[in-house]
Amino acid sequence: QVQLVESGGGLVQAGGSLRLSCAASGRTFGSNKMGWFRQAPGKEREFVAAIGWSGSRTYYADSVKGRFTISRDNAKNTVYLQMNSLKPEDTAVYYCAADRGSKWLLSGTSYEYDDWGQGTQVTVSS
Repeated sequence: QVQLVESGGGLVQAGGSLRLSCAASGRTFGSNKMGWFRQAPGKEREFVAAIGWSGSRTYYADSVKGRFTISRDNAKNTVYLQMNSLKPEDTAVYYCAADRGSKWLLSGTSYEYDDWGQGTQVTVSS
């Protein structure tokens, strides 16, 4: 099992930027595909971005493509989500997740992910 701790959330004005971090425990971080999801009040949890083992492959939801960038540092057991040009509709709790499966494809569905962090709140004011 991988333990995940998110940080970096906060309150920002529309058009601003935030960088979320997710620190993972364990020596197997480099073998996990990682993802970010978010959940706004009253809405289903939705996929944001995913990254492959080495960081060379990424996958984004259409709603964040061109504004958000996912990256990872395997030496630090950390995955990041750089969020630029933030909009009020990006307001949500953001969750980091680990996919310990061996499939090559990056997943945008939450049930493919095995371990989850507790979430960090991002609020974008208009």
